[in-house]
Amino acid sequence: MSAHTIHHVTAVTAQIGQNLEFYTKTLGLRLVKRSVNQDDVSAYHLFYADAVGSPGTDMTFFDWPTMGANTPGSGTIALTSFRAPGEALEWWEARLDSAGAFPETDQDELGRTRVQFTDPEGQRLELVDDSEIQGGSSQPWTDHVAKERALRGIVGVDLISARPQATARVLTELLGYTYVPGSEGSFEAQDESSYGCIRLHQPDSRRVGRVGAGGVHHVAFRVSDDEELRELQAKVEASGLSTSGYVDRFYFHSVYFREPGGVLFELATDGPGFASDEPVEELGLHLALPPFLEPRRQEIEAGLKPLPSLT
Repeated sequence: MSAHTIHHVTAVTAQIGQNLEFYTKTLGLRLVKRSVNQDDVSAYHLFYADAVGSPGTDMTFFDWPTMGANTPGSGTIALTSFRAPGEALEWWEARLDSAGAFPETDQDELGRTRVQFTDPEGQRLELVDDSEIQGGSSQPWTDHVAKERALRGIVGVDLISARPQATARVLTELLGYTYVPGSEGSFEAQDESSYGCIRLHQPDSRRVGRVGAGGVHHVAFRVSDDEELRELQAKVEASGLSTSGYVDRFYFHSVYFREPGGVLFELATDGPGFASDEPVEELGLHLALPPFLEPRRQEIEAGLKPLPSLT
């Protein structure tokens, strides 16, 4: 995979029940994995995606109810972009307005129509007309939104970098992105099956951002398998950046590093996938734990609050 498009975006919520309602019933995404933060098992980790949890379609949330609100600033991710059918954007604007999400329609710097809005905690999101975007293999989930209007995966994110030029080198030299000529900081990556767009911004003040509820914790980029993951890890380390080393998340395998502008990046494999431990038709219905946490199931379940019904 020469172009490392988005694998997933992981954000933070302090209102997990409200979060579940919005991302499933309003945005029409499927809860494909009901799990816990593997580094903090007191917190839910919910994964919203397409019907089968395809890589590149999921936005995930850590449930940290005592965390303060997100503080924008350098070293943060300011916005997450989803692909949507262009002919459905007017319908989406009306739906989001009814949901109190403050939608605004305009065009991005590449000339694509978009609807910008916020989730109930102020998480900044947008839907982008994907009529001109090639690639993508999303399988729409149709419980709450019809197939012809369903979201088709994540296009990309907006980064606020403390060192934009250094961040740009990571995007182009390590992750396969290309600067869009004439843009104010857009970088694109595309291969035969996927497309990604990263917008890079300079901070408008000296304030350093702080991740909190309503903000993004990290962005993950796709790699095909463990071999490519280790090759890319070596390249990142050879560039002078420290990494977490290889991390087995069971549903995918990862390497984490903080890019020079302060944003936490993850490299994540396309597999094994969310159907590794439960049938596709039952994704998200039960608490799923990776094998190394299974012996602690009773303890973990006792520490989690019930979630609202998905019906």
